[in-house]
Amino acid sequence: MKQDFLYSTQFHEMNDSSLSHCCMHMLCTQGEGSFVYNGRCFHVMKNDLVVLTHPHHAMNLAAHPEMRVEWFAGNYKFMQNQLPSNNYSIGGSITLNSNPVIPLTQAEAERISQDFHRLRDRIPDTHLQFYREMMASLCLTLMYDIFEAHARRDATESHTHLTGYIVKAFMQLLSTGICRTERSVNYYADRLNVSPKYFSATIKRVTGVSVTTHIDRHVIPILKELLDDQQLSLTQIADYMNFTSTSYFTRYCSKHLGVTPSEYRRSLQPKLA
Repeated sequence: MKQDFLYSTQFHEMNDSSLSHCCMHMLCTQGEGSFVYNGRCFHVMKNDLVVLTHPHHAMNLAAHPEMRVEWFAGNYKFMQNQLPSNNYSIGGSITLNSNPVIPLTQAEAERISQDFHRLRDRIPDTHLQFYREMMASLCLTLMYDIFEAHARRDATESHTHLTGYIVKAFMQLLSTGICRTERSVNYYADRLNVSPKYFSATIKRVTGVSVTTHIDRHVIPILKELLDDQQLSLTQIADYMNFTSTSYFTRYCSKHLGVTPSEYRRSLQPKLA
């Protein structure tokens, strides 16, 4: 059975097939090594953090005898569900797909290592009633610590060519919250003055996932926030989010939340002892 959370200090385990459902976070604490990802070779040295959404795709792992690492891998869907509506990682995933290595300061590396150890120490506590909620909190702390270093790295990189402009502009549009009412590929292609076919191919090639996946990742936190507001009726939410019908709204919720809007609302009610 696949595990939702794993911790290891073995570099050559980072691309094991058992991690195909996980997002990998690896910190190099000593020495250096390299690997190939998405057709490119990446060099890793002390205080480098590697974040791979598809670790099983990493190839040609090579390590200096003195290389030491530690890594934490979490269920990808679980990790995605913890992201807040104002998270940096959705936009940051673009650059991580093309360059998954984030240089850290010594202080940042120590902080990330501490995050790993807190997660490592609690992985066995599956008997606890609120185990997943506890792990979610610890994962979110790790994410925010990574965001800080990742945002600094990306602030130093510029996007001058058309492809970079399209991807960056698309993510900026999504960050405005426009996806609350606009969820079609054609809408964003029109806003960026490119054809839907070119737009879709560019986003998929650069980020590794489709346009609709990026849109949905931004829509879902908005949807949850509205459903959490008990003063809003389901019809009001469907209208506010520009769904063409309540049945389409229900299908969308079922697909992305795993439950209907009514079922989601009922899950928010306190359970009687």
